[in-house]
Amino acid sequence: MSPPLTLMVQGTTSDAGKSTLVAGLARVLRRRGLRVAPFKPQNMALNSAVTADGGEIGRAQALQALAAGVAPHSDFNPVLLKPSSDIGAQVIIHGRVAANLSARDYHAYKPRAMAAVMQSWDRLCAGFDAVLVEGAGSPAEINLRDRDIANMGFAEAADVPVVLVADIDRGGVFAHLVGTLDLLSASEQARVRGFVINRFRGDIGLLQSGLDWLEARTGKKVFGVMPYLHGLFLDAEDALADGAADVPAGTGALKVIAPVYPRISNHTDLDALRLHPQVDFRWVGPGQAIPPADLIVLPGSKSVQADLDWLRAQGWEAAIRRHLRYGGRVVGICGGFQMLGRVVDDPLGLEGAPGSVAGLGLLDMETVLERDKQLGTVRGCLSAEVDAGQAGLVGYEIHMGVSRGPALQRPALYLQDAAAPRADGALSADGQILGSYVHGLFDAPAALAALLAWAGLERAQTVDLAARREADLDRLADAVEAHVDLAALFDAPMNEMAPPAAQVLER
Repeated sequence: MSPPLTLMVQGTTSDAGKSTLVAGLARVLRRRGLRVAPFKPQNMALNSAVTADGGEIGRAQALQALAAGVAPHSDFNPVLLKPSSDIGAQVIIHGRVAANLSARDYHAYKPRAMAAVMQSWDRLCAGFDAVLVEGAGSPAEINLRDRDIANMGFAEAADVPVVLVADIDRGGVFAHLVGTLDLLSASEQARVRGFVINRFRGDIGLLQSGLDWLEARTGKKVFGVMPYLHGLFLDAEDALADGAADVPAGTGALKVIAPVYPRISNHTDLDALRLHPQVDFRWVGPGQAIPPADLIVLPGSKSVQADLDWLRAQGWEAAIRRHLRYGGRVVGICGGFQMLGRVVDDPLGLEGAPGSVAGLGLLDMETVLERDKQLGTVRGCLSAEVDAGQAGLVGYEIHMGVSRGPALQRPALYLQDAAAPRADGALSADGQILGSYVHGLFDAPAALAALLAWAGLERAQTVDLAARREADLDRLADAVEAHVDLAALFDAPMNEMAPPAAQVLER
């Protein structure tokens, strides 16, 4: 069997376009009949996804798997770090929680993490025609180069060629590329085959002299210049995307707001609301006034107790109570659901210091954080109290909390588990407050329409988030096909790419 086609995309900065380029390349190679695996050795993100093998990986790798047409697997992101504070994180190895470590302790742990990375790498290389690797942050972070497993440390160990991507929309693109290259070792510089410039606007002819200079200065080829794709809407890897403002706000009657607390997680749950043409959606960050709304959504959190403290300090508790007095609706998802109860107890210190904190007291329940994480995909329907038609939905669970109390006797959802049907979440007696552990609550078109109707929107239009995601992946791949010299990038004739004749790149 021929070795797989391999390439690693590293960036000059975070959010340079690594995840996007890998997704686009994955869709391009899939179109040519190759079985493609995305791979990110180490990811630090609070947006995660459940895998087909029952693990947890970064959401960007799940999106790249979708682009490649394969089911997400824990090998696609063998090391996932989920920050619980500024200096500590939950360490997930091969999809499962392995430890909670400080940054200093994780540095000592890295050789074990690297062993897990290489195990996954070997399995993917044995099972796929092509493996596209995404780096993390920048390879030129001097303080992170010792024991690096995310960028050049991995590329050297696995002997993978590298392309550097930089975002010209940020400014300073030539300095970013030349400076990054200069800070690499001689062997790492030799491993870099060339560059891709991302998010260019304007006349490409005016950029040509700079491209010529860059190639002459570095001896590396510029494989392509990707245009700025206005309105491209793909799942964010972690932080709220800079391109969020590029998606036009809805102009409809329903006003929806959500807090951006410090440890917000899986905020992609709200993407369908942001895209809906009849919804005026706003994130509300620290220090910003909390505007009137029809619906408040409390998203997930990696550190519920700390984020509850933040909500109170920002004035959200009083704002939510005032909102409910005037007939508004509230939805809490996962950690946001836990916040709605009377107590959140963390006796083992899984998300911070051991102890309990009072919840918002809006649902009669209490939550205890337990060591075992609940992971899995789910399907089911809304309860009849929320939607008489009981619209179906598909989502996933990622949580360490177990909630108990009288509020759960009025569930918000009914799930069809393989073992037995079960209820999920809670709906307040007055029908104003809904909580659920299910991520993706708004994703299914029928469920979204039903929830918007529950929140007060009449005659809600249908928005299909999955169809939009697929269309934008195709749009991205079309742009890669048009603007990147793929034959040079992969050092292979693209019209001949098809298994089992996939060629390995020159080392």
